[in-house]
Amino acid sequence: MKTKLTDQLERVLPKGMSVPYELTLLYQWIEDRKLYVDTKNGDRIGFLYPEKKLKESWTETEREGGTQIEFAAGGTDNLKYWFGGEDTKELKSRLCVFAQSGAEGSECALWLNDNNELKIVHMGSGSGSLLSCVLADNMIDFIRLLAIGYDELCWDENFPYPPNQNNDPFIVKPNKEFQQWVKKTFNMTIPTTALEIVKHPATMDDESSDDEFFNWYQNFLK
Repeated sequence: MKTKLTDQLERVLPKGMSVPYELTLLYQWIEDRKLYVDTKNGDRIGFLYPEKKLKESWTETEREGGTQIEFAAGGTDNLKYWFGGEDTKELKSRLCVFAQSGAEGSECALWLNDNNELKIVHMGSGSGSLLSCVLADNMIDFIRLLAIGYDELCWDENFPYPPNQNNDPFIVKPNKEFQQWVKKTFNMTIPTTALEIVKHPATMDDESSDDEFFNWYQNFLK
């Protein structure tokens, strides 16, 4: 049975783009465990850990739950704001927001590169995170990246280190149930650091990068 999260994303996808199979499995896992809320307008937002349990565990020094992320079908409507007011067919045919990666407004999107390959990219809010690059070359690696257990994916200064090892006194405990599901479902290991997945972390302030999404949007803005 198709989940509501999958159905919502399919309805806002650009023509020619499809929901990766691995993401449909993740959405099924989320909905089977009722890790979601439904908004007043009927939209569903999915999580990786029970929100109530996470909030109850939160102290000044630690919390449960692993990486925080909200899965919601953002689609293409607000892309123009990230691209300086541009609202073109190219944008709406190659990008689709599917998750919020940071409380300050950063987002994750599906992106078709020049070779028509689907990548998962990060779009920093600019008001907090500046990270703007390919996060993963495929959905399995994106899910493995989530399983590492960083607080949020939008803070690339943590990527060279395992979680909780970049001189941050606040401890984020791992989401062990999610980690076990990832290993069992995909028969793959969980990386030690994000740099095992994110090949070329790049930010809005960088003058140049080897990251293909960075170079695509920089050329787009010229």
